[in-house]
Amino acid sequence: MKNNIHPKYYPEAKIICACGNIITTGSTRPEMKVEVCSACHPFYTGKKRLVDTAGRLDRFKKRSEKTEKIKAEKGKKAKKKPRMPKIPAEKPKKKPKPAKKKK
Repeated sequence: MKNNIHPKYYPEAKIICACGNIITTGSTRPEMKVEVCSACHPFYTGKKRLVDTAGRLDRFKKRSEKTEKIKAEKGKKAKKKPRMPKIPAEKPKKKPKPAKKKK
């Protein structure tokens, strides 16, 4: 084995949960912070609890409010003027293929 290629190992590393639970284990990091652990996870506790990671629920609510606002504004606005149709660009003409020579 090569020397000095492995990270430092901490046998007394602490994992700290948002609920306040502290777990001691071995790791390459001295301290880690987590949002959910076995003491507060709904699967292990049997309690139904909404686990909102990274504000998913907030983002969904903002998106739904935004779409409702846009729908309400569309109803208030008058009809727009029709757009001018796009003129298709001319395609370059293909060169005719040379006739095959008979042997």
